[in-house]
Amino acid sequence: MTSLRSAQDRYAAAPLSALLYATRGTYTAAVRRAQARLGYDDVPASGEFLLNAMEWSGASIESVVRFMGVTKQAVSQSVEMLVRRGYLERGRDPSDRRRVSLSLTERGHAAGRAGKAAIEQVDQELEAQVGAAAVAHARSALVALLGIKRKAEGQRSSRPA
Repeated sequence: MTSLRSAQDRYAAAPLSALLYATRGTYTAAVRRAQARLGYDDVPASGEFLLNAMEWSGASIESVVRFMGVTKQAVSQSVEMLVRRGYLERGRDPSDRRRVSLSLTERGHAAGRAGKAAIEQVDQELEAQVGAAAVAHARSALVALLGIKRKAEGQRSSRPA
């Protein structure tokens, strides 16, 4: 606990934005290591988030992309690589034959499960260091921050050009 206290003291004056920026790769690095250990070291950038989110929630790729706050075009290269490397497969949307749906292959599910396990491990380590209440407060703060972002985006997009 001493090292945690000294780290908290050292970063007490750091802007929250700087701390968020400095920690942004914690989960990604853990996921990439876990996937690489199992032979899934060819997942493209942002691809690990797509696979993990689809595996974790069962969400469609469209829902995941919407949650990320980006366009399909922004992740289209990653999606294309995920298809070529056997993590996703294309199919026809049964409700609209003009649309193409994307779903996880068995390889995609396996890589997603590896990512999910790595995320859970980081969460457990974090909770062991700061406690469940602190993690719950952090989650609340991040959800509020996401709300601020979405509100600002909505205000920007509703302004006349």
